[in-house]
Amino acid sequence: RSRVAEKSLNSFPSREAPKEVLARRAGNGKTSLSEDYAILRDQLEKEGFFEPSVSECVYRVSEIVAMHALAAYLFMSFSGVAMKMLGLLVLGLAQGRCGWLMHEGGHYSMSGYIPLDRVLQIVIYGTGCGMSGAWWRNQHNKHHATPQKLQHDVDLDTLPLVAFNEAVLGKTRSPILKSWLRFQGALFIPVSCLLVALGWQFYLHPRHILRTMTSKRTSAKGASTRAMGEAIALIARYVLLFGFLFSGLTWYQSWACYLFYDFIGAAYIFTNFSLSHTHLPVSKADDYLHWVEYAALHTTNITPNFLTNWWMAYLNFQIEHHLFPSMPQFRHPTVSPRVRALFEKHGMRYDERPYFSCLWETLMNLHNVGAVAQKKMA
Repeated sequence: RSRVAEKSLNSFPSREAPKEVLARRAGNGKTSLSEDYAILRDQLEKEGFFEPSVSECVYRVSEIVAMHALAAYLFMSFSGVAMKMLGLLVLGLAQGRCGWLMHEGGHYSMSGYIPLDRVLQIVIYGTGCGMSGAWWRNQHNKHHATPQKLQHDVDLDTLPLVAFNEAVLGKTRSPILKSWLRFQGALFIPVSCLLVALGWQFYLHPRHILRTMTSKRTSAKGASTRAMGEAIALIARYVLLFGFLFSGLTWYQSWACYLFYDFIGAAYIFTNFSLSHTHLPVSKADDYLHWVEYAALHTTNITPNFLTNWWMAYLNFQIEHHLFPSMPQFRHPTVSPRVRALFEKHGMRYDERPYFSCLWETLMNLHNVGAVAQKKMA
């Protein structure tokens, strides 16, 4: 969809592949699966499933604006601790909802117009979460290319805070780190999610923005301007929080409120994202799977219902999302039966699990990987 990307790809030298190579490698050795996937994608595109919806965009943006307004009202209009805590809870959930929505913008499936989706992601992710959309896109695109593949999927490179698979434990040598990992199943939601968010908000993402703004190397067109926008969004976030919402509080009280709010948002978004892949097997660095196989073998759907669809912003349909990353996510429930039929035709499992069952499996996987880390230390 990007003319810039198409122009860049067309600038590379190319030649026609020999027939014997095509016969051996076409469709990654699964020609029938490739053909059926292409047919399905073409059908969905012609039927309008990749078209954005203005009403859906308005609803999603209005929702997070309303949640922030409600949170500010509860926090600032009542003197009781309980109501202020409720306000911070709503604010934390709003931060998580910003995370879901910026994900849609980062996939350019929100408005369907790439420059606008980038701006929306900068504003929503910067002010709502205190993070960089450019950094996220860089990392998340790598994840989508090869989910759960060692040395390729950056979402597996999560040490020292967490290890989702024992295959990454070769990097752990510190006794302190191995002791931390031993309890990672219990620490993940209450501690690790917040530490990840704080590390992103106050180190990794500001560093990326600053480097992009000051780098003398050739970068993507408009990258420095977008980085400036991200810096402004981050400044606006903290002015609104500490200059408006927390005004009148002491320094200690302000930061205590921020940490509680940030904990809610981080636990909400990171816990739910972890359900989709982290408890599943990994591929080796030299394994080459089919695009559809990545979605089948390394991705889990969460059983849909109205509440789960809202709670996870339709990313409980993670299989459909990985097959069609640029499809607006609210369309996934309609597409799901046709994807299931494709999987059944080719003898692949359509992995769908209940929410709390999958949450338990995710936490138990963390516990079991931590136990392996402890045994390696012994």
